[in-house]
Amino acid sequence: MGVSTSCVEKGIAVVTADFPPVNALPVAGWFALANAVRAAGRDPAVRCVVLAAEGRGFNAGVDIKEIQKDGNSALIGANHACAEAFAAVYDCAVPVVAAVHGFCLGGGIGLVGNADVIVASEDAVFGLPELDRGALGAATHLARLVPQHLMRALYYTSRTATAAELHAHGSVWQVVPPGELRAAALTLAREIAAKDGRLLRLAKAALNGIDPVDVRRSYRFEQGFTFEAGLSGVADRVRAGFGKEGA
Repeated sequence: MGVSTSCVEKGIAVVTADFPPVNALPVAGWFALANAVRAAGRDPAVRCVVLAAEGRGFNAGVDIKEIQKDGNSALIGANHACAEAFAAVYDCAVPVVAAVHGFCLGGGIGLVGNADVIVASEDAVFGLPELDRGALGAATHLARLVPQHLMRALYYTSRTATAAELHAHGSVWQVVPPGELRAAALTLAREIAAKDGRLLRLAKAALNGIDPVDVRRSYRFEQGFTFEAGLSGVADRVRAGFGKEGA
């Protein structure tokens, strides 16, 4: 349980999250994930990082129970920790391949939206159920996966999109049967890692430099509204009512 890093073959580091039962990460878990990705990127022997998860799904976002238990301190902690984890993926010195299975929700969208490439299993679904959880955020990253109006529809309804749908939009590189996900992600990582390591790092920095949106600033702007929802009391009310109007 927790975050682990393995070097399965030359040039490739696999960072794996395992937080049963649904990979809803506590504050410490998000920071651990950020540290692991940054450390892998700093290793001069690594040319590609694969971000993966064990269990029923890739990521279910933040640990809501921790926030309900510890209140605003946990909310602030989760916001800072998520920002760190998302930034670690984006700023990782080498390309990051996300291997997504099952559900990829909330904070999971922040991770894959900032990854360089996504490989997904046929059972993968992607979405931001934030409005049903009394929160906001990661629309910045969902907008990197789907067109603007679809992003808004998914955000307002809390619906999910399938891996096949994202593949049709061009944001998922490959969709494979669940049992072939890890092998497919490693095959892609192997192809990337075959390039010159120094040139790969320059390429990553160059591509980040031409991004039309500053993902870190944009996400921090969104988080301000999450804090407002929390301080106003609407977040607790919505969570208690499971997102139903008038609850």
